[in-house]
Amino acid sequence: MTTARIRVLIADDHPVFRFGLRALLTGEPDMDIVGEATTGQEAVTLALQHRPDVVLMDLNMPGLNGMDATRRIRAQAPEVAVLVVTMFDDDSVFAAMRAGARGYLLKGAEAEETLRAIRAVAHGEAIFSPAVADRIMTYFAQMARHPARMAFPELTLREREVLALIAKGLTNRAIAERLVLSEKTVRNHVSNIFAKLQVADRAAAILRAREAGMVDE
Repeated sequence: MTTARIRVLIADDHPVFRFGLRALLTGEPDMDIVGEATTGQEAVTLALQHRPDVVLMDLNMPGLNGMDATRRIRAQAPEVAVLVVTMFDDDSVFAAMRAGARGYLLKGAEAEETLRAIRAVAHGEAIFSPAVADRIMTYFAQMARHPARMAFPELTLREREVLALIAKGLTNRAIAERLVLSEKTVRNHVSNIFAKLQVADRAAAILRAREAGMVDE
């Protein structure tokens, strides 16, 4: 009996990494590469055009990032599984899960681990690199003990720290001094917080933080 082949779309802006994935998958009898994307928007376009079984999605791409591309693909083609393949060993795994990713694999994973992950998500399983799985288990273990501290899992630890200081009424300059960062870095964190929480200004961000119990009334 012939087994259905797994159709894969590679989305990554680094030519060397795409070459490595292409070389790995080309040798597998049960996998076909249906396309390669170098931007988030191209990943969305090709995913909707080819309807692959699995999209290997980098998070840091020019233009539309991998997180937003994942969200759009899952909204318009829910049958397509997205496996994030990234260098980010941080809390972005939670944002990826919220965006609809079925797996989260770190770049540098062994070939067999990568192939196993692709096959797993293609068959409806959720899979994570061991280090990422440990982070998820730690998060849920801590969440029961410290729900306010673990609010907004889509934010990085630094972004949650900045949000807590915003909620206390600190200006960007004061936050920069408190955290020993440049004001530009703080502004970037604030912009990321607004985007992830889908709020327009500091007042709305403060309200969200207070509702989550991040600061005392």
